[in-house]
Amino acid sequence: MYAHIESTVTALVCLLTAFVIQRIYDKERKQQKVNTISGIKWFGFAIFSWGIGAIVTLLATKYFQVSAAAKWLVYWGVFISLINSLFILLSLPSIEHQSKRNIIVQIVERFSIKEFVMLFSGIFSMIAFVFIATSYTNPDISSSFIWLIDIPISLVVALALLYELNSAFINRNMKFMYLPCFSLFVLIIIAVSHRIIPYELVQEHISLYNWSLIGIITAISFKFIFILLFSILLYSWKFLSEKEQQQSEFVTLEAERNTLHAENKKLQIANGSHIDTIQSLTKKLKRQQQKVSEMQEASKIVLSDRQKEVLANLGICGNKKSYTEIAEAMHISVDGFQAHIYQIKKILNISGSGGKEQLITYATENNLLQFATIECK
Repeated sequence: MYAHIESTVTALVCLLTAFVIQRIYDKERKQQKVNTISGIKWFGFAIFSWGIGAIVTLLATKYFQVSAAAKWLVYWGVFISLINSLFILLSLPSIEHQSKRNIIVQIVERFSIKEFVMLFSGIFSMIAFVFIATSYTNPDISSSFIWLIDIPISLVVALALLYELNSAFINRNMKFMYLPCFSLFVLIIIAVSHRIIPYELVQEHISLYNWSLIGIITAISFKFIFILLFSILLYSWKFLSEKEQQQSEFVTLEAERNTLHAENKKLQIANGSHIDTIQSLTKKLKRQQQKVSEMQEASKIVLSDRQKEVLANLGICGNKKSYTEIAEAMHISVDGFQAHIYQIKKILNISGSGGKEQLITYATENNLLQFATIECK
């Protein structure tokens, strides 16, 4: 009964959340092209895989009377868990923070998405084949042995996830989120332990009913906390995105104000008699100035910390190294580095063939080289 409740709650919550996340991703993708937005997509796929796994398990156990201990159903659970781990790993590089990336994320970033998926699938397909060949025809092998396929990757993903979430929240001055992040890690460890500890050992200390109840509560709890933490990060992604859009609008309004001011001057000199026109333009100019003032108040920070870092590294090494070399030194992808450059140019209203030189000059003249994180030898 409790297993059915777990599958039902997991399916409903995860599929609904995945649908909402996908809608948000589609909306954000139309508005801008930022590397962090891809993290929303992989986060949605991770939640969706949980939902699909829960639906299949629910149908098999409740409506087709398949035993929860059936080996093919355990194989299905292991498969869903591995797919979920893959999607989480792909989402981790999109979590922005100023701290050094952990080794797992560095490995993920060294490959393209296609290459990493092929590598991940190939390794665990070979491991799974050995486990299935060993256990499928042997009734003495329990499901605890089968789950050993997933345990190492689950622990690795849990550690990487804990590090990246903590770094991201600390970077956003949200240190109070450390406790929920650590709670998520502990719940994952408990869920993993629940899978591999044989029932024979459990019966010596606790009833199977209570043991099953602990497993169900833990499984639902860590999924809910996972969704909550990534939803908070998603909100912060959206907030930063809106901030950059606001800064871009500010630059546009500033340029428009200068144009109107110049036009107003010409009309005052050439058409002194056109008082009505001048008054109209003056009123329009005042409205624009008021709007610019409001935008200046709402956008006090022109560049984010990440953008300052990128601009500083470009200022130090831009004359000696290419974009690709600077991106490698920062341990980020070239596409991610160029996306930051594109956003910085948009904010600073820089265009044309001399964009790179203008960025280097801006970084030098505005004392931004102090934010550099690499050395140029």
